[in-house]
Amino acid sequence: MGCFIKFSSPAILFMFLSLLLIPTSAHVQVNEGGYISAVISKKGLDFFKNYLINKATSSIIPLELPDIEKSKKIPLIGKVHMALSNIIIYSVEIDSSYVETGDPDLLLAVSGATADCGMNWEYSYGSWLLPTISDSGAATVLVEGLEVGLTVSLKEQGGIVKVILVDCGSHVRDISIKVDGGASWLYQALFEAFEGKIKSAVESAVTKKISELITKLDSIFQSLPKQIPVSDIASMNTSFVRSPVLSDSSVEVEINGLFTAISGTSMLNYYHKGFESSASCSSPAKMIGIQLNENVFSSGALVYFNANRLHWIIDDIPEKSVLNTSGWRHIIPQLYTQYPNDGMNLYISVTSPPKIHVSEHDIGGTIDLDMTINVLDSSEVIPVACISLKSKEITWPVSLD
Repeated sequence: MGCFIKFSSPAILFMFLSLLLIPTSAHVQVNEGGYISAVISKKGLDFFKNYLINKATSSIIPLELPDIEKSKKIPLIGKVHMALSNIIIYSVEIDSSYVETGDPDLLLAVSGATADCGMNWEYSYGSWLLPTISDSGAATVLVEGLEVGLTVSLKEQGGIVKVILVDCGSHVRDISIKVDGGASWLYQALFEAFEGKIKSAVESAVTKKISELITKLDSIFQSLPKQIPVSDIASMNTSFVRSPVLSDSSVEVEINGLFTAISGTSMLNYYHKGFESSASCSSPAKMIGIQLNENVFSSGALVYFNANRLHWIIDDIPEKSVLNTSGWRHIIPQLYTQYPNDGMNLYISVTSPPKIHVSEHDIGGTIDLDMTINVLDSSEVIPVACISLKSKEITWPVSLD
């Protein structure tokens, strides 16, 4: 059938354009029930890693550490009580980071990071012979060689992916303290008294904050919708059908992906399970490759067909005379005689659910139509002819590279 059908519904148009715009990934095996599969490559994982690290760093800065107190015996002075307060990490610089994937967990590590801290110090000492002597001031701490590592597991539960923190830890290699003011012995005393405690406080605070961020990330995943409305009558089933698959260099996820009616009618029994064909692209590795089963598009077409939305009225075309009986007076004289100078329109309706077929090089569709020619006589619409168009398959070439 040499006829081009223009879909006026935005949702139907979206379904066709999305296949043209989204690259497919090669060799994706989809489990039963999954019709859309996405593979995040090593390049994509690095991009998301850098994004998450930047977001995490900006969200934890400034990071306040708990106050620290300690008493220490100083030669020639005696027992000195020292305290650090208002300890705040106000900047972090990351030297390197990497992400590793493997069944079943994902590892993210940061190494060679430095952090700048500010704090207040105070001390006091005295005896029954001498009055109490005290002083206070400020200090800065440079944390060097900060390493952070965390391992998470991604598990599908009830159509949603749960982010589970398996392990998390941090380590500080070295610190240096710069004291503003104070007695000459104060620097060495502070360093000896608080080096280990400052390291431990930084490690504990960073580990705790990262654990909290993973909990927030899991909450975001839990809040993802299982259905996304695309119009007033159709929605897409976006529930996950299995846990993400982690390989050496990628993460693969699958969602149901079929369109359903807003009323909740399922189209699952209408389709074969899983991918019937696999289109692939030979271009260099992308950050994300997405493969859509042709049933995704057919399910959308079925929803709109069942909702009686696949019909159109054509009443305005460039050649105006075609939609007036006067333009047919010499071809069908009886039509003009019975309805002189009356307007006309074309009513086009799809008579069976369209079937969409996708291959590596083209998109095809089987669409059966009825075209009714109507005469507009006063306020009455009079059908005068009906043409049934039975198509074998319409195809459009597509380049996936």
